[in-house]
Amino acid sequence: MAATQRTRLGREEFSMLPFPDKLTYLAGVSPKERVSLILGDPEGKQLTWSMHPQALYWLFKEIDTPDAMQLLGLANPRQCVFILDMELWRGWTFSEDKAMEYFGYILKGSEEHFLELLPHLDFNLLTLFLGREIFVAGGIGDLNTDEERLIEWDHTFDDVFLIKFKKPENAEVIGRFIDLVCRYDNPLYTALMESVSSDIDVEGEEECYRLKSGRLADLGFPPLDEAREIYSRINPATFTPSHTKVLLQTDVSNNLPDIMLTDKTLLERAILQVDSELFRMELNYLINTALVADEAHLADTPYMLAVVERVYGYLNIALEYLSKGDEAKGVEILRGEYLKNLFRLGFSIVLGLKHRADKLNDSSYATGEVLSGLKSPRPRYYRGLDDDGIDGYREFHEMQDFRNVSDFLTTLEDGTDELN
Repeated sequence: MAATQRTRLGREEFSMLPFPDKLTYLAGVSPKERVSLILGDPEGKQLTWSMHPQALYWLFKEIDTPDAMQLLGLANPRQCVFILDMELWRGWTFSEDKAMEYFGYILKGSEEHFLELLPHLDFNLLTLFLGREIFVAGGIGDLNTDEERLIEWDHTFDDVFLIKFKKPENAEVIGRFIDLVCRYDNPLYTALMESVSSDIDVEGEEECYRLKSGRLADLGFPPLDEAREIYSRINPATFTPSHTKVLLQTDVSNNLPDIMLTDKTLLERAILQVDSELFRMELNYLINTALVADEAHLADTPYMLAVVERVYGYLNIALEYLSKGDEAKGVEILRGEYLKNLFRLGFSIVLGLKHRADKLNDSSYATGEVLSGLKSPRPRYYRGLDDDGIDGYREFHEMQDFRNVSDFLTTLEDGTDELN
């Protein structure tokens, strides 16, 4: 049965497909079914390794934790390092809690998988991680100080280095981690123990961040300070779209969330006409930039998808604003102007609503909700202004959203509240 027929396949039928057909079939099914087929297939490891790290990461974030951990156990070192780079940092700060969580997941897998990954992990990252979890004394030819002799040490793995766990609740995971390194790569173990005992945490964190940023930049994720530039304001009234955009081929993944690929908006209809590998790379780079700027990789999957929704919304608002709804004009703009600038324009249009809302207050529930959403760092649209009147928030999608909110703010500024 050919995978391209999109006939629903069970695990046994799927396992009988040639490997290229398996990849084609997986591209057309839901994340949950995709993971189920991968985990149940004899070639599950090869199927996982065939994914771009970012594609695996999106899949990893879209499924339940038990399946995600099994998927992580199949990932190759490059994929694992990418996931760790995305998950272990909050801005410029290393998160030891996330590190404990993810190294705990990895250590639940096979020793073989851990040992495949170990040579690909930064020495500074391992030092930083262990330095947050253990005290180390001793060493080859070293004599313990009087202070060290008074400490009740928890363990030694080699009768040379003495270890005390800073957080007893993490001792099992940290102990297994150190034991594996000690048994299978003793030179690395010795270097780590000596490095941790020297206690140079801040310098190590800065170097880890620099190396992590370099790896992510190679995959299309800019550094945090550069990423935040997409939220710099420009003046919509004086913005003139360029016609001279030049895109260069890069090694950036074009794996976009499937749910965003529709043709319901002006933007999406225009994308269908300008779509190309280079355009998708530019779009994906913008999405990556927004994810970095909003630190969405450290939040839950719904927030990640909300950031993607925001990117599409701001681009669509910018396109509608500039083209006045003319699709042909919209296509021309997409071909000539960089998406980053269109995103900034869309954001700046919405930001104007926030500046107006910041000057207003109202104690009534509905009006207060509208203003609260607008006053957030990334303004949100209150769904009570939609025709269905549902409570809650969403991202701005189109210029009609802008007009709805603008009209509402005008009534408040004039002293009339139309929701009360």
